[in-house]
Amino acid sequence: MREYRIGRLNGRFVVSWWEDGARRRYRLDARTRAEAEVEALDRIRRETLPSGATTVRDLWAAYLADRKGRPVERNMRSSGNAVLPHFGALRPDQITPEACRSYTKARRKTVSVGTVWTELGHLRTCLLWAAKRGLIQVAPHIERPAKPAPRDRYLTHAEVSRLMEAECEPHIKLAITVLLTTAARVGAVLELTWDRVDLERGQIRLRVEAEGPRKGRATVPINNTLRAALTSARAAALSDHVIEWAGGPVKCIRKGFLRAVSNAGLLDVTLHTLRHTAAVHMAEAGVPMDEISQYLGHSNVQITSSVYARFSPQHLRKAADALEFGALRVVK
Repeated sequence: MREYRIGRLNGRFVVSWWEDGARRRYRLDARTRAEAEVEALDRIRRETLPSGATTVRDLWAAYLADRKGRPVERNMRSSGNAVLPHFGALRPDQITPEACRSYTKARRKTVSVGTVWTELGHLRTCLLWAAKRGLIQVAPHIERPAKPAPRDRYLTHAEVSRLMEAECEPHIKLAITVLLTTAARVGAVLELTWDRVDLERGQIRLRVEAEGPRKGRATVPINNTLRAALTSARAAALSDHVIEWAGGPVKCIRKGFLRAVSNAGLLDVTLHTLRHTAAVHMAEAGVPMDEISQYLGHSNVQITSSVYARFSPQHLRKAADALEFGALRVVK
């Protein structure tokens, strides 16, 4: 990356650098210094790239086209709004650890480290895909900040009751019930259709089809709490989707959910908190880790154990018993 300087000219931000003994200077549209830093990098890269070079922006567009219609497309489009102004005009071979650190530093001014970790992870995913498809020779190393510790917030039984009884729209109340009793991700619940709800056998198949999304998509039993909610909803259904509004599917319930959380008087609760809550309560009830893993749709029980084993009443119990050194120790 060339050395450059950001300054002002006639009240506007400008970026300048030297190339082949000549000074190049461009006026920027940015209104703040932070915006100027991002725009300056993009301008330098656009001006110095060889014509016809494959850029990150090109590869990102190709990846989105390949994943069109899948949930990942929406997530990648969102990340692209942040990633592409910084990396978009670069060729993959121009991405350096320093460029990644610069991105992290700039983004940390406005978003959490977890968001930065995810965004750079999406960049890594795109470039690995491009290498696998032969669009580039090799995917560069994407340096990410240390992954933040997982949020440990989960709802107690009392908090669950408050949330389920909170004033909210009927489809939000139903979604909350389904999320808590299936431990599913919100995307799976919003895509759930009645043909995959078997009230007679007491099962819900969260997978859309054999080739559909697999992450967290299990087949789970319908308990009494969920059966009551689904029976009422099925009788009033106007569409094929379990979670519906005005006779059609619902794309997002975040705002309605946050209103329910507020009405319940709860703090620091997200939609993912409900999945975490379900898993914690299963662990606290002594449900074996392999069963919890299947319920969550995890591909490996070790993933489940690494997060939820500590909530089990039997976790490390044998180890603790081995350290009984007082009068109560049983000598064999």
